[in-house]
Amino acid sequence: MKMNKYFFIVFVVFFTLSSGNVFAAGKSGPTEQLKPVMNDLLQVLADEGLKGEHHFVERRAKIMKIISLVFDFREMSKRILGKTWRKLSDDDRDNFTRLMTKLLENVYVGKLETYSGQTIDFDGERVKGHRAQVTTLVEDGGHIIPIHYIMRERGSRWFVYDINIEGVGLVKNYHEQFKSILRKEKYKGLVKVLEEKNRSFARPAKGQATETDKNQDRKNNKNRTVEQGKE
Repeated sequence: MKMNKYFFIVFVVFFTLSSGNVFAAGKSGPTEQLKPVMNDLLQVLADEGLKGEHHFVERRAKIMKIISLVFDFREMSKRILGKTWRKLSDDDRDNFTRLMTKLLENVYVGKLETYSGQTIDFDGERVKGHRAQVTTLVEDGGHIIPIHYIMRERGSRWFVYDINIEGVGLVKNYHEQFKSILRKEKYKGLVKVLEEKNRSFARPAKGQATETDKNQDRKNNKNRTVEQGKE
């Protein structure tokens, strides 16, 4: 799916275009808050002391701290759930936002490290009241990818709450995926699915075999059994 293929570029592009001074930008517009170069994340990605599996927890925490300053994950979660959101308690809303944020982290944020210098051009913005769309064009392997950042204004700052890549919206994409789960298994069933999905990304404890390692061991044992049977 286009969203899964290109969404990692969105994070890279956004943070390549953003800057620490965006948070003190005053009454600047959405493009002005997106456009300055953001050194914080690039420094994390380039920091040799944070590379490798041993620094995964520290590196991911730093990345998520930056992302949380500019992406409105609660608004994303609200729009993904649609009318179901209105039926939830405040605690359930907080929990769903946490699960959804973790899912996005697990699925996409790890791909930030694949950034390889894609070129980015701004192609304009449309502002209507407290909503805006900022369009960028990303050149990746000879393919031009239009990326639209859908933003809302709160106070003097603009926050991304949806992203559209080649006609595919992040919010709509997940909303459609979750609709059938909500219809068949209700909200508790969806929570269970998200919890299980996030657990599947969990890193094994030091010295503990990964699921891939276990599968390979089972395959090796099976092969040895077959070979012994031929003797």
